[in-house]
Parts: sequence; C-alpha cells; structure tokens
Amino acid sequence: MSERISARMRDLNVQWLNRAAEVDHLFQTRWLGERFFHLPGDMLALQELIWRVKPAAIVQTGIAAGGGAVFSASMLTLAGDDGIVVAIEPRLRPEVRERLLAHRVADRLRIVEGDPLDEATFGQVVGHVGARSPVLVILDLTHTHDHVLGELRRYAPLVTPDSYVVVMDTIMEYLPEQAFAGKPYGKGNNPATAARAFLAEDDRFEVDHAIEDQVIMTLSPDGFLRRSR
Repeated sequence: MSERISARMRDLNVQWLNRAAEVDHLFQTRWLGERFFHLPGDMLALQELIWRVKPAAIVQTGIAAGGGAVFSASMLTLAGDDGIVVAIEPRLRPEVRERLLAHRVADRLRIVEGDPLDEATFGQVVGHVGARSPVLVILDLTHTHDHVLGELRRYAPLVTPDSYVVVMDTIMEYLPEQAFAGKPYGKGNNPATAARAFLAEDDRFEVDHAIEDQVIMTLSPDGFLRRSR
C-alpha cells in the first residue's frame, strides 16, 4: 500500500474511532469470555505475528480485564508449541487473577505483579523467559511517553531477531486533544512519541508498515516494530 493511501486510510480510521468512542465500542469486545480493549484489526495483526514468529515466550505489559493475556495464550495454543505468556500488571484485581488462573489457557500464563520498570519485576520476567526463543513483546500498560519509552528500553532487548515489539495505542497521537481531558497522556505525550524516540536511538528495530496496512483498522499505527538485526 502506498504511503499516500496508507495516510488516507489512517484518517478514516481516526474518524471511525471518534464515532465509535461515542458508544464505548472498544469496551464491548471479549475474547474467550474476557474483556479485550482492542480493535478486531489489532487482533488479526497479533495473531498473524504470533503465527509468523511462533514465539516461545510473549512478554506482555498490562493485564487490565485479562482479555489480552488470554488472547495471546490462546494464539500460542493454536500455533501448536509450548509457548508461554509472561503478563505484567502493577495493579492486578483479585477477581481478574482468579479468573485467569481458572481459565482453560492458564497453564500458559505466568503472572508477574509489579511495575514493569522496576528491576525486581524485570528480574522475574527474565526468570520466566529463561532461554526461551523466539520472544515477542507487547506493551499495553501506562500510555505516557516516559513510561512507554522506559518499557521499550527495558523489554525490547528481549525481542529476538525477526520478532517484534508491539507498541499499542499509538493512535493517541492522531486523536483530538479533547479525547484526553484529565488524562496524564495526550498529543505529544503518548506511545507514538515514545516509539519514535526509541527508534531514533536503537537502529536494531524498524516499523513494519505492511502489517498495519493489511488490517487498516488499528490502534497501533507505526507501532509494529520488527527487530531486523
């Protein structure tokens, strides 16, 4: 898809998201019974990357209602290998933990409670990943520039060559200012700005535009970062 067409489709994506926000569309999606705050296009993109990479470990920041971790674990099950999901959450609700541990994909889940930027939390993650390879990383927790850039600097090095770190919700940079009233993030301070800053300092990664152009409806434009070296 040409850059011009890609930009036009992104504009349509933003228009659609603004209308969808009026009816809380993102809060209606579930995966295997658990709420999952993403677009179907992002789910298609993630399943394709998981099938392509067949990661032995997916490191995922942000559990929220649990749907993201369950989605990744179920995709690993379909991929047919013994991969695990290391899911990190600083404020895991007891009822979410209980549901995850009772879920049919629970054997693939490794839950780490703590701030992903803390050294102790990172040590637990590294312990779960061990020598597993390939490794894929999905960042979907706090959406401020500083936090996401910190996560990228800490967790992107775990990504193996030809695998990905996926920075979710980069679409924030393209949404109107009023969408962020009362939030600690917004235009100029969000996952998109963090991803740009990270790419400027780490030349091992590059944006995979093909995957977002393929699904079009995504919350993560310029957020699919492939480790090319």
